[in-house]
Amino acid sequence: QVQLVESGGGLVQAGGSLRLSCAASGRTFSRYAMGWFRQAPGKEREFVAAIAWSGATRNYADSVKGRFTISRDNAKNTVYLQMNGLKPEDTAVYSCAADLYGLGYNLPDKYDYWGQGTQVTVSS
Repeated sequence: QVQLVESGGGLVQAGGSLRLSCAASGRTFSRYAMGWFRQAPGKEREFVAAIAWSGATRNYADSVKGRFTISRDNAKNTVYLQMNGLKPEDTAVYSCAADLYGLGYNLPDKYDYWGQGTQVTVSS
């Protein structure tokens, strides 16, 4: 069992930056691929970024490439999402997810555990 808790969301102006964190419980964090997904009101859940359990590969949605960076610190059981150049269309609830020995897939069904999410609002 893995519990995930996101933090770092908030209100920011367009062009600004935020860093989201996702803290995981348990001793086996390093065995999990970690993903970030987002969901805006009235829209389906959307893949944002993922990092393989080994950290060797990272995967990004086209809409965030070059602006967002996913990273992990296994010593702290934490995965991060650095978001730069934020746009109003990035406004959503951002959730992290864990996939045992995953390779960083962009499909929500691959993930076993989910956090509650943190709100990111970008004003124009």
